[in-house]
Amino acid sequence: MLPQNGTLVGRIWRPGHGPALVTIRGEEVVDITGREAPTLSALLDREDPAGFVAGAEGEGVCTLPELCAASTETAGPDDLRWLAPADLQAIKASGVTFAASMVERVIEEQAAGDPARAQAIREKVGEVVGASLRGLVPGSDKAQEVKRVLTEARLWSQYLEVGIGPDAEIFTKCPPMAAVGWGAAVGLHPVSRWNNPEPEVVLAVSSRGDIVGATLGNDVNLRDVEGRSALLLGKAKDNNASASLGPVIRLFDEGYSLDDLRRAEVRLRVEGEDGFVMDGSSSMAEISRDPADLVAQTIGRHHQYPDGLMLYCGTMFAPVQDRGAAGQGFTHHPGDVVTISEPGLGALTNTVRLSTEAPEWTFGTGALMRNLAGRGLI
Repeated sequence: MLPQNGTLVGRIWRPGHGPALVTIRGEEVVDITGREAPTLSALLDREDPAGFVAGAEGEGVCTLPELCAASTETAGPDDLRWLAPADLQAIKASGVTFAASMVERVIEEQAAGDPARAQAIREKVGEVVGASLRGLVPGSDKAQEVKRVLTEARLWSQYLEVGIGPDAEIFTKCPPMAAVGWGAAVGLHPVSRWNNPEPEVVLAVSSRGDIVGATLGNDVNLRDVEGRSALLLGKAKDNNASASLGPVIRLFDEGYSLDDLRRAEVRLRVEGEDGFVMDGSSSMAEISRDPADLVAQTIGRHHQYPDGLMLYCGTMFAPVQDRGAAGQGFTHHPGDVVTISEPGLGALTNTVRLSTEAPEWTFGTGALMRNLAGRGLI
């Protein structure tokens, strides 16, 4: 579940203590929390996060197999478990950054969130759009020509605007401290009947705007809710346990860089209690906007993030494999086990539940500050 090498940092819950920053040394999970870096936000804001982690003294807590065995969706509030590798950072996301998912967003919009209409609209959009979107540079003259053609065919969409126009779609996925980690339940709002996982690379960005590492994420998506209206994006994207991250952040060092992320091949596997299995992939080489550009459009003189941010980069995965009625494509069933993996970043596994059945989010920023103060770390 973890990459074979690299400088790794994550967060766990230590019974009787609370949130702890950890690194992995062999099979040992080592607590490196201290006054120099009481939070992951503070650690990632250091000049050399990888060097700090590599040289940090710490306390062995448990073995990696012990931690993974304890990290289940039924873990209690003071049980040992993985946490999402983010604390004070804003959790942001980029949308419509791949051609395949861009077309599916147009289909959702045209279908007004009705999965029964999706296949017929998919065929119509495919006839006009086809492969014309692949390789387009957003904001380029060629992109503007494609916009003109689609407008004349009455297929222009707000999703195509952010997909091939000059401005990226950047939104808030969830509040700080709300994401869940490896082994936890991920939540679907109970109003949804058409939804899917979104396997993504997630960038760890300092308050200076430096990309210092990356992890994996599931940007859980409600296709029917957003399909009814893009103004329902918040309802579609931000619900209890609707964002997962992990298992760890792999920090950039001499052996791992942004160029490695640009070549990342993210795999997805969904295994249902009904025997259904779906596999998919998302190649970062197919992304329409470079990760560095996404970060530059998120943080800068126009918008600051003093505690840093985590940025989902988007996905090219478009789930069209039928699970139920023909032509209606994929939707989750409760109990689905979702595994998102990439050799350089490891594997993130979660079980799908309704957001009303996943554990309530109760440990927020205030609770973290009180906890750290009580431990003499701030």
